[in-house]
Amino acid sequence: MTDPLLRLVDLKTHFQTKGVGLFGEKKVLKAVDGVSFDIAQGEVLGLVGESGCGKSTVGRTLTHLEKTTSGQAFFEGREFLSMTPHKFRPLRREIQMIFQDPFASLNPRLKIEQTLGEPLFIHGLCKTWNEARSKIAATLERVGMDPKIMSRHPHEFSGGQRQRIGIARVMILQPKLVIADEAVSALDVSIQAQFLNLIKKLQRDSGMSMLFISHDLGVVRHISDRVAVMLAGKIVEIGDKHQIFEAPQHEYTRKLLNSIPRIAIGKEA
Repeated sequence: MTDPLLRLVDLKTHFQTKGVGLFGEKKVLKAVDGVSFDIAQGEVLGLVGESGCGKSTVGRTLTHLEKTTSGQAFFEGREFLSMTPHKFRPLRREIQMIFQDPFASLNPRLKIEQTLGEPLFIHGLCKTWNEARSKIAATLERVGMDPKIMSRHPHEFSGGQRQRIGIARVMILQPKLVIADEAVSALDVSIQAQFLNLIKKLQRDSGMSMLFISHDLGVVRHISDRVAVMLAGKIVEIGDKHQIFEAPQHEYTRKLLNSIPRIAIGKEA
């Protein structure tokens, strides 16, 4: 067997919370409390649970947006949670994140060509703007956008269009692992299916791995190979998606299956 692309071992991310009143005792919020899983090359792992269960904190910890309390994460065999920001920087190209809010994740002052082009120069993938614009145009076309939009700003686009631009910003770096944190939940239900199919096609075409974080089991079922169910900072069930959906073992998984509405996204793969 080949080694997994990502291996997470007993990850814990805890936060200190302020006490109530002048002498209120501080408490520890165990957002992530001992999470372990693997993601193979080219695999999509769906991480699902209700709001507040800690699933987004897992993604933010893996991208160094939150500091881990303890545990380890290995990317291609290299432990990276303990890396300094300087040492982690080369991995930022390999591990990319699609955020929930397509507007907040784009700098409103930058033109689209700047938003997509600057990462190419930061990571040494282009030497001239002519070369960068060629890559930007090709990537915009891949996500269903007209390359002519390069001179425009984020506020000129709808939420769905901004999310396509956000996806283009990730895909232009050709990452090996993408962490999608509620990537379609801010979009209208009527267009969520389009984006799921787009993300799935990009993932398959590129062969990248993905951690797909969502509260919606219907969405996770459509896009994932395996599913991990999270409750109160812990994974309570993990397995092949067919096993999770057809024969769930944990009461909480069954509760989610019975209570979360699913969008119509056609026949699953």
